Amino acid sequence: MRIRPYRDIERRPSRQIMVGDVPVGGNAPITVQSMTNTLTADAGATIAQVRELEVAGADIVRVSCPDEASTAALGEIVAETTVPIVADIHFHYKRAIEAAEAGAACLRINPGNIGAQERVREVVRAAVDNGCSMRIGVNGGSLEKELLEKYGEPCPEALVESALTSAGRLLDEGFDQFKISVKASDVFLAVAAYQQLAEACDHPLHIGITEAGGLRTGTVKSSVGLGMLLWSGIGDTLRVSLSADPVEEVKVGFDLLKSLGLRHRGVNVIACPSCARQQFDVINTVRVLEDRLAHITTPLTVSVIGCVVNGPGEATMTDIGLTGGGRGTHQIYVAGQPDHRLKNGDIVDHLVEMVERKAAEIDAETLADELKMAAAGD
Repeated sequence: MRIRPYRDIERRPSRQIMVGDVPVGGNAPITVQSMTNTLTADAGATIAQVRELEVAGADIVRVSCPDEASTAALGEIVAETTVPIVADIHFHYKRAIEAAEAGAACLRINPGNIGAQERVREVVRAAVDNGCSMRIGVNGGSLEKELLEKYGEPCPEALVESALTSAGRLLDEGFDQFKISVKASDVFLAVAAYQQLAEACDHPLHIGITEAGGLRTGTVKSSVGLGMLLWSGIGDTLRVSLSADPVEEVKVGFDLLKSLGLRHRGVNVIACPSCARQQFDVINTVRVLEDRLAHITTPLTVSVIGCVVNGPGEATMTDIGLTGGGRGTHQIYVAGQPDHRLKNGDIVDHLVEMVERKAAEIDAETLADELKMAAAGD
């Protein structure tokens, strides 16, 4: 058995599709998605929630379109937001056609639920005419009756067969601009299904543990399942399905990618759990600090360690570090090196100011490099 280097994640090769202006698959960054929980027909409420998700960093947002009122509102929603919108279609093929015509960037469908091949053909035609991609969404809780009869219960083989059969129906119409998901609420079932599907095709995969639960339990469950898949190189776009504010799904999604070194957005705070050795209130400091730094999108790493046992070592690997010291005086590190000392009272304010200044420097350097490259290209 080949032993992989401990930081070596080799992503599964896949073809690339476009969801609006966002590439999915191939060498594109793994994207983070979420879904609105407002009534789509209430365009104002849905637009407001999509904008919240945009601010949180969502690359793609899905909205449910179960009826004509929803697809009628979709045009206004698309016009008033910037993130690509995926229209979630479950049964009626006409809703898919209406959504494509309203400007959806992608249609989430299950061709098996759409009906006869002629209806699939009409949906494909609408997608092509309006520049839509698709997602084939298979779910362990809604498998076709014949597959349940064949396999006796939801299992990886049943999910994969459903996905590939649906993919075949689109490919028969000459359409290959789609990604596939085979979600289940059972971690083992979902992971095994995705592993089998990854071996069976080269289409980009949308990964998720569906109906994972509330904020804490759903985050843990999703982290276990998605972590296994991402570590093994499977996954081109993801959603963390939580019974919580959709913004939390985006935060957890980015934290997952950040923890595996697959994508970096915002500040990564490394902090100790605190103990009797702590020289300041670590837990409260980190809570307030993370909230104060939520607006920063520049990738940065900050360590906040309560004492000198691990603090100096952690600080050597971060952009900015704080190590608790005696008598209310703490050591600040910059780029891994001791820089200056700090008194207790202004810890959060001081770190926020340092991070904002460093983020501005990085952003300026990045812009200068981009301008230089553009000038060289001219």
